[in-house]
Amino acid sequence: MYRDFGTVLIFAMLAIVLVYVPLFIQSLVAPSQKTPDKLDNYECGEEPEGSAWVQFNIRFYVIALIFLIFDVEVVFLFPWAMVFKEMGMVAFIEMGIFLLILIVGLAYVWKKGDLDWVKYNVKYGRGRYRQKASQTEGEAVGSI
Repeated sequence: MYRDFGTVLIFAMLAIVLVYVPLFIQSLVAPSQKTPDKLDNYECGEEPEGSAWVQFNIRFYVIALIFLIFDVEVVFLFPWAMVFKEMGMVAFIEMGIFLLILIVGLAYVWKKGDLDWVKYNVKYGRGRYRQKASQTEGEAVGSI
């Protein structure tokens, strides 16, 4: 029993050595002259403009996360397609349930309005995006 833990301990020590020894060697070998050019942020060879603390609209992240969720889930369709003939009707029913859950999730996100890129102005700055009382139904004002 203790031999199993010894193996784990050896691998843990090896992992620590493989992480910290190259860092130590790098600190000895690397030049340590810090110039203003080296301390400046690198942005694709361009001079940085303004502050790095710019607030981004949350819609960028929400759309990216929704894309990521559905993109990863669609990856599960490919292995299913490979074994569909061997599994027969069971695989078909399982994939139908899986796709139904995905469609319900997509309908929820769509109904919630998270797929709309242009949102209505927020009346009081809280809650879901609602249309102002003075605006007409088809008129959307993009607020960033």
